[in-house]
Amino acid sequence: MPALNVEFSDRELEDLRQMAKERGTSMKALVREAAAAGIARHRALQEGAEEFRRFFAAHAAEFAAAFPDDEPPAKGEAA
Repeated sequence: MPALNVEFSDRELEDLRQMAKERGTSMKALVREAAAAGIARHRALQEGAEEFRRFFAAHAAEFAAAFPDDEPPAKGEAA
């Protein structure tokens, strides 16, 4: 499995040691879990944003009618 070396400040490293000790796990497992959670959150946000874009595109006319002041000027119109 590929590995990654990560540098931490002395304070961060001590905090990681303390957290790992409190959770009864290794520092490696703690950091890996945190990274995996960050990756999962990032993916969920990307998927949510894509779903919003699809929804907005499918209902663009409804949004335009409901919020006409927020519509960009038509091509050739002054802003």
